[in-house]
Amino acid sequence: MRLEQLQAFLAIAETGSFQQAARRCGVTQSTISRQIQSLEADLAVELFHRTTHAKLTLGGERLLPRVRKICQEWQSATDELADLIAGKQPELCIAAIHSLCGSYLPPVLQKFCHDYPDVQLRITSLGSDRALKVLKDGLVDLAIVMNNRFLTTSREMVVETLYDEPIEVLSAASHPLAKYEHIPWSELIRYPQVVFKDGYGMQRLIQDRFERLEATLHAALEVNTLDAFRGVVRQGELIALLPQSALVEARHDPSLAIRPLASNSMGAVAEGSSLTRRVVMVTTQDRLQIPPIKHFWQLVRENIPPQIGQQRSAC
Repeated sequence: MRLEQLQAFLAIAETGSFQQAARRCGVTQSTISRQIQSLEADLAVELFHRTTHAKLTLGGERLLPRVRKICQEWQSATDELADLIAGKQPELCIAAIHSLCGSYLPPVLQKFCHDYPDVQLRITSLGSDRALKVLKDGLVDLAIVMNNRFLTTSREMVVETLYDEPIEVLSAASHPLAKYEHIPWSELIRYPQVVFKDGYGMQRLIQDRFERLEATLHAALEVNTLDAFRGVVRQGELIALLPQSALVEARHDPSLAIRPLASNSMGAVAEGSSLTRRVVMVTTQDRLQIPPIKHFWQLVRENIPPQIGQQRSAC
């Protein structure tokens, strides 16, 4: 049983004529006849009385509402796919790490809403690992995250590197570490920290660095918002390692201090000039063919990030 057979059956039932059905379907009358004969053979029942007018048999009457529903569903599906390819999707869902949602992303969102006013833009702030999981599950269209090569190496994934940024130390202005211009790792590891919850790329990055240093990370508290980091650190005892883009608001707060990490070596591990993270944009090959998603992708490429060094000096 094929779709064109069902469409031929429906056309005959609605027009009452093989000839008119052939015109509607854009085929010859003999083709329509063969399709119905084949359908009747598959079902082992006659569907039409062969008289002056094509009248449904009892079997044809029972089949008609089912066929009508199948053809309507098929038409709805093809219309939806056509709209999708034409960029007429109702919404665009983005998952992004917290630091971008509050700093680099807002201008991009405004430009997209101006360019696609009929597309509902939905932004969810998630940790990197969770964002990549919901992208893989098809719950969002695009993710902007800290890179995790174990979750972005699938063949269908498209990964665009946006920028690398340094990790810096956030402390209270009165904290002993605030006296340093560049904080040595040997001093940093002495103090308890507030860290991101499990599932956030930053937690994994920091834990990995401490393990390489053969040092213990004293994670006294886990939070998942930048406001919480600032509020806890402002109390004076805990410090935090955060990416530069997450520290935009903190630079304006005189009760907080932000210091870069010093280059040093500890134990058997020699450290580079700084600890950095890589931020990437990820989607799938098929999604990148959809106009609104492709346009959002281009906007991010063109606008994120602003020059990080310039932003820091401006702050």
